Amino acid sequence: METNNAGYPVELQPNKNAIHPAPGYGQGAAIPGHGQVVMMPVPQRPDGCPPGLEYLTQIDQLLVQQKVELAEVILGWETNNKYIVKNSMGQQVFYVAEENDCCNRQFCGPLRSFVIHVQDNLGQEVMRLMRPLKCGSCFCPCCLQELEIQSPPGYPIGYVIQNWHPFLPKFTIQNEKKEAVLKIEGPFCSCRCCSDVNFDVLSLDESTKVGKISKQWTGLVREAFTDADNFGISFPMDLDVKIKAVLFGACFLIDFMFFEHNK
Repeated sequence: METNNAGYPVELQPNKNAIHPAPGYGQGAAIPGHGQVVMMPVPQRPDGCPPGLEYLTQIDQLLVQQKVELAEVILGWETNNKYIVKNSMGQQVFYVAEENDCCNRQFCGPLRSFVIHVQDNLGQEVMRLMRPLKCGSCFCPCCLQELEIQSPPGYPIGYVIQNWHPFLPKFTIQNEKKEAVLKIEGPFCSCRCCSDVNFDVLSLDESTKVGKISKQWTGLVREAFTDADNFGISFPMDLDVKIKAVLFGACFLIDFMFFEHNK
């Protein structure tokens, strides 16, 4: 694969056989049952920005909507998660799909390892999120959760690392050199009725709030009978685009750790 001076592959062209119409995990831009969606126009990619992340340069908010799977609702059978990602204007920015095997999903549940593929509106994979299998107990501080964010796939741009704490969800956002950049702190209890659950994005010294990842209340019926969740992500407009992508990835780790439970 040819690369530019920044070390990234040259601008990728839509490949009809790559992801659209779809391998096992992708469905392109059209959403079954909803027809063609309104997509965010492709902005110009600045120097040093990984291909596909140029969308994030013009965004300070994202809405992540998980699709409801009938097999989960009716049978309680865990399926690969799928998400639609939109900007504040309701335009689709990314399509996200989990790649996993049946045994891992059914027996490991929300603790399962995964590979999550993030596609742009042309069906091209622009990000890959990789979670290894780790212990889920707060009594095992030597084996905490972590997530690697790659963009383009194969090029790590950052990490989400869980920090040990006896009762609060805490994470560190790291850049590609594994240097700490930001912190995330969640509430003592992630189970709240009729209200959002906020995970604050904080400065490194935890003195300033710079954004948040919010699990949004979706209504009593949906909350009671499905594990399909909606999230809102906010961050500074001028934040490094790679760190925006890492915060975006943190949303999925938080979803699996605290909200991915079959009802």
